[in-house]
Amino acid sequence: MVKWDDAIYNIPAYPVTDAAWYLRIPLVTLRSWLKGRCYATKSGQQIFDPLIQRPDPGLPQLSFTNLVEAHVLRIIRETHQVKLDKVRKALDYMSQQFGTSHPLVTKKFQTDGVDLFVDQMDRLVNVSRSGQLAMRETLKHLLTRVEWDANGIATRFFPVIELIPEPGSDKIIFLDPSIRFGKPVIAGKGIPTDIIAELYNAGDSIEDIADEYDCTPLQIKTAIQFESQNRAA
Repeated sequence: MVKWDDAIYNIPAYPVTDAAWYLRIPLVTLRSWLKGRCYATKSGQQIFDPLIQRPDPGLPQLSFTNLVEAHVLRIIRETHQVKLDKVRKALDYMSQQFGTSHPLVTKKFQTDGVDLFVDQMDRLVNVSRSGQLAMRETLKHLLTRVEWDANGIATRFFPVIELIPEPGSDKIIFLDPSIRFGKPVIAGKGIPTDIIAELYNAGDSIEDIADEYDCTPLQIKTAIQFESQNRAA
């Protein structure tokens, strides 16, 4: 059995700027989650610990595991406005409950873990009943964009793609450390999205690219949109 620390999911592979693009998270926000930061209180300056632990503190790159963690944290922080110190305490609690330093990327979090997390947040910040329901539903929906292996470890992530109205386009692109070193690729094809975007920007039509790579026009359009939204972020 592969040890967690040796798995490809924990290899430093994603520059912070790329991770911020993929996840639609402001770069300054992601950096604060990785490094921690100081904040002012009535009793003086306080420091909160990082919310995400990179696999190698000496390297700036994130792992695939870190990407999934940031994906979940984005909703907790931005949608529900939970303060960082409370999030840190809740994560510490979940780590103790699950016996892992990465509780947000285990399949167990998708099941009873969401309820445990929300219950803990209620004790920390007195979440309203409607707030509890909203957080549970949001987290469970968010976790549908993650796939786990037989050991319950997150192995594949489908990033959110904006401005693609066609049905069936929400899971066309994924990141999987076992395919193309974890670069974003077209599902079922393994073709990196940056190659598609380069061809399109060089003047190739969507139809010609689709023919060349045996893809549908929708797959090509989605790959182009994904790269476009990331580079514009």
